[in-house]
Amino acid sequence: MPVECIDLRSDTVTCPTDAMRAAMAAAEVGDDVYGEDPTVNALQDRLAGELGFDAALFVPSGTQSNLVALLAHCARGDEYLVGMDAHTYKYEGGGAAVLGGIQPQPLAHASDGTLPLDAVEAAIKPDDAHFARTRLLCLENTWHGRPMPPGYLADARALCDRRGLALHLDGARLFNAAVAQDVPVRDIARHFDSVSVCLSKGLGAPVGSVLLGSAALIAQARRWRKVTGGGMRQAGMLAAGALHALDHHVDRLAEDHDRAARLAAALTALGVEVTGQHTNMVFVQVAPASTASLVEHMAAAGVWLSPGSEGKLRLVLHLDVDDAGLKRVVDAWAGFRG
Repeated sequence: MPVECIDLRSDTVTCPTDAMRAAMAAAEVGDDVYGEDPTVNALQDRLAGELGFDAALFVPSGTQSNLVALLAHCARGDEYLVGMDAHTYKYEGGGAAVLGGIQPQPLAHASDGTLPLDAVEAAIKPDDAHFARTRLLCLENTWHGRPMPPGYLADARALCDRRGLALHLDGARLFNAAVAQDVPVRDIARHFDSVSVCLSKGLGAPVGSVLLGSAALIAQARRWRKVTGGGMRQAGMLAAGALHALDHHVDRLAEDHDRAARLAAALTALGVEVTGQHTNMVFVQVAPASTASLVEHMAAAGVWLSPGSEGKLRLVLHLDVDDAGLKRVVDAWAGFRG
């Protein structure tokens, strides 16, 4: 890929900054499987303290973070309630079912990404041998860029308490939600029994997620991390990138949100059908027959897009796209004659 390429496929494509690379090179390391990597321990302790949990676990990916959380919360024959378009259900290879014997019960999302709580309650199975045992509700924040409403999270917590369910958050873009709502990230995390935080999306670290929860849950998750092949050795170099991101890349998420809003406005002015803009994401609809030619045209101009089905496109802003890059995107799109 050319260095000058502007990649809007996802915020996972970011490269470490020079300062982040320097921090990684200087990291103090040890064997994390033995719990002896000081930089990993510092990352875990920091996020546990900031988000209000007893313990934390550094893992290679968000998929593994969610997986070991589900395996720690649920036993074989148990069930978790989840959105039918949620990452943990749709985009993580069915890992909970494949590896844990955990049944997903998918539910339809509302337009704001929430799961209607009356539908959640109706999906909880009775205590009967005919049914899987409903143990867990899994939410996602942000969902397609949409932050979850704070009042909804409080109501979901109350429902779980009343019905004896645990509550897990796939917080892949949790910091985007906190910045967009101008609240401390702890204010969102406090509603949950476990939270997965991804560090390699908007925060720009090259690798890693952190699972947070009680000491007992994290002890279980640590065992499952080993079973699923996620035990890393001198992982402090990766944790150092994550720590640098927490120090330097959280507040600047607001810049991505602002550029996404400006991109949506500019595309609308060009006559493009913008179907939504939420935090760092812009959603557009183009004629399905023109999608391939648009993607090809933009690639020739050094702008990478990820085509969806039926002419739907998601454009994701991130720390590797500055104002000059934003202008290049708009200018390239303006030149499309498809």
